[in-house]
Amino acid sequence: MEKLTLAIDGMSCGHCVARVKQALAGAPGVHVDAVSIGAASVSYDAAQTSAEKIAGAVSAAGYPARAASAVAR
Repeated sequence: MEKLTLAIDGMSCGHCVARVKQALAGAPGVHVDAVSIGAASVSYDAAQTSAEKIAGAVSAAGYPARAASAVAR
């Protein structure tokens, strides 16, 4: 599993946190570690998805996201 921290724009409340969690949980091979306003950390299976696809899932939910850091394990 690899670790990824996302920087996420446009979040301002608990509803935003819930939507981002839902978007991340729906991505294949992703385990949500934590979500807070402006950031998320996940563990993911690189054989099933990529950091770019994970950020894309959050962006598609309405919150522009980009990888802040990624660590291979």
